[in-house]
Amino acid sequence: MEEKLVKTCLHDRHVKLGALMSPFGGFDMPIQYKGITEEHNAVRHDVGVFDVSHMGEVRIKGPEAYKYVSHIFVNDVTGAPDGQIFYGMMCYENGGTVDDLLVYKVNDEEYFLVINAANIDKDVDWIKRNAEGFNCEVIDESPKYGEVAIQGPKAEETVEKVLGLSVKDIPFYNFQTFDIDGEEIIVSRTGYTGEDGFEVYGPHAYIQNVWDKLMEAGVQPCGLGCRDTLRFEVGLPLYGDELSDTITPIEASLSMFVKLDKPEFIGKEALAKQKAEGVKRRIVGIELEGTAVPRHGYPVEADGKQIGEVTTGYKSISTGKSVAMAMVDKPYDKLGTPVEIRIRKKTFPGKVVKKRFYEKNYKK
Repeated sequence: MEEKLVKTCLHDRHVKLGALMSPFGGFDMPIQYKGITEEHNAVRHDVGVFDVSHMGEVRIKGPEAYKYVSHIFVNDVTGAPDGQIFYGMMCYENGGTVDDLLVYKVNDEEYFLVINAANIDKDVDWIKRNAEGFNCEVIDESPKYGEVAIQGPKAEETVEKVLGLSVKDIPFYNFQTFDIDGEEIIVSRTGYTGEDGFEVYGPHAYIQNVWDKLMEAGVQPCGLGCRDTLRFEVGLPLYGDELSDTITPIEASLSMFVKLDKPEFIGKEALAKQKAEGVKRRIVGIELEGTAVPRHGYPVEADGKQIGEVTTGYKSISTGKSVAMAMVDKPYDKLGTPVEIRIRKKTFPGKVVKKRFYEKNYKK
């Protein structure tokens, strides 16, 4: 029996616009409208909007909310001002990644977690299970919220003018709540594209209204196709590619988000051991000579043997280079190391480079 795909609150609008729809994380999502290149460039140079209503939202409330979030999250939220956002991971005891997520601090007794669409059921179950013994409540608010991400150099101007929301004073990686017609609207400034950007969360009717206003103003609707090319160019991971239950944050070269000086968190021992002993493999960037395009799963070779595989690869739209992120064995992870990527029966030469192929343009 075919899996029934979930439709977001903006689904009928995507269909009406003629978007190419495809399953993603159990949702029927728009992959592209005009085309990936055009949408990618709109975000890099102007402004674009994404339907990200498929993301999951979990609220943790209660006297021990801070204690519990600290227990399941590898980053450290201690002493943070209300309104700050943290990026990090939840890990299993063995260090494998449950998910990467954003933690919004409402106050010491309330946190708002934003999780990946494909992991909602698994994550919610894991968060609830581990909350036993903590004086806090775990509420899955995923069905309640729609969400759009307005991204690009003109994002701030667009949100202010078109949506009438005062956001210029929201710092990077912070959020604010607005009361609009008695509804609580959350606006954050993170951006999964490497550009300045805002995420707007609200009830379905409000998000539909926001979308319609943006369409009327001529803002380019963007699909998940360019969401992937944009995040990839600035070296941001995607769960299922650069992170998974078998890939730890240390192996993913994301150890800066793992605060081992915290008293405790799930997976700390395993991650501390990896950090101390060193990992056997890790995620790196690879730049190929020529125009061959590396794709997920393609083997990476050196010295006549396979030493890893591509996790994400594209011909970068912003730079024109053929590049990839790949999990490779040590010692082939050093910058400048010559490697080859096998594409069908041929191998193409390249070298290990930094995994940020394009510089971020966040407003800080």
